[in-house]
Amino acid sequence: MTKQTILHDRHVELGAKMVDFAGWHMPVQYTSIIDEHNTVRNAVGLFDVSHMGEIIIQGVDALELLNKLVPQDISKLTDTKAVYCQLTNNNGGIKDDWIVYKLENNKYLVIANASMVDSDINWVAMNKGDLNVEIINDSHNYSMIAIQGPKACELINELGCTDLPAFFSIAEKELLGHNVWVSRTGYTGEDGVEVILENKYALELWNTLLEVGKKYGVKPIGLGARDTLRLESAMPLYGNDLDETTTPIEAGLRWSIPKDKATNYNGKEVIDKHLADGISRKLIGFKMIDKGIARHEYDVYFNNEKVGVVTSGGVSPTRGDNIGLAYIKNLDNLTVGSTIQIMIRDKFYNAEIIKKPFIEKRNKGE
Repeated sequence: MTKQTILHDRHVELGAKMVDFAGWHMPVQYTSIIDEHNTVRNAVGLFDVSHMGEIIIQGVDALELLNKLVPQDISKLTDTKAVYCQLTNNNGGIKDDWIVYKLENNKYLVIANASMVDSDINWVAMNKGDLNVEIINDSHNYSMIAIQGPKACELINELGCTDLPAFFSIAEKELLGHNVWVSRTGYTGEDGVEVILENKYALELWNTLLEVGKKYGVKPIGLGARDTLRLESAMPLYGNDLDETTTPIEAGLRWSIPKDKATNYNGKEVIDKHLADGISRKLIGFKMIDKGIARHEYDVYFNNEKVGVVTSGGVSPTRGDNIGLAYIKNLDNLTVGSTIQIMIRDKFYNAEIIKKPFIEKRNKGE
């Protein structure tokens, strides 16, 4: 049965086109993807991301368990700070990608992808063993509203929520008289915050943000623009650019793997080998030279040889061209500036490997 967020009926009232996504009935667009995309780049947009999972991992052995589950060194987190990391399997493949917040000693909040919550919790439980840890799935108790764009912080400040947390941090705040968590990570490349709050307060906050935000040009934003925004920022999408067959090193996430973590974790041997010996394939960014749009699972060729596959692709409203991400063979002559071909409807279309991200990110906060 398809799930609905607390804001589902409000999305329908606002004229959203609804689609099934990761087991949820979600808005894909309200006006148009390009209009909503540009709203976030130039003003401020509201996203209902209540389908994302909120998992509490707490107890005296919570740190030990988390350090076993992810390559990042969670022991380095101080209170209210967050880190991006991957939930790895025994072969170094990515079961999910997480944001982990340290709320306080022995208590952590994990934000998981919507479709992966149940399997993530099962994997965590399988790894728990005799550790003194409590695993709480709070996903059904909370909603999450992301406020993104250059005017996002002005909008939330006008509601009395000031002294916003730094980038990749979380803070307990009062908003409209309710206790909420305000975090600052984002998935658009723009500045902004996420508000995590009890379901019963979500509709009030959503409507208030839309009303107060009129002066800032606020609009509700669907999944379509969420995807084009994250693609321009070269932020990976689990299930497309990341899965259990790819390691963080292959996915270009080397920056998220500490070199000095001594604690063993699932897949460490494979990941360490990739760090030491290199990889046979890599995730690259490209722009289309010929007129065509590369889509997920389209084949990539070089000198008439298949060398990879597209994982994400589409229009870049900000750049005005077509871009994408692809896994290709890690060859010396396949670098930034190289011309590759994408097979689109049985025909080759030229593309050029370019640096990621595709735009300049503005999401570092204050």
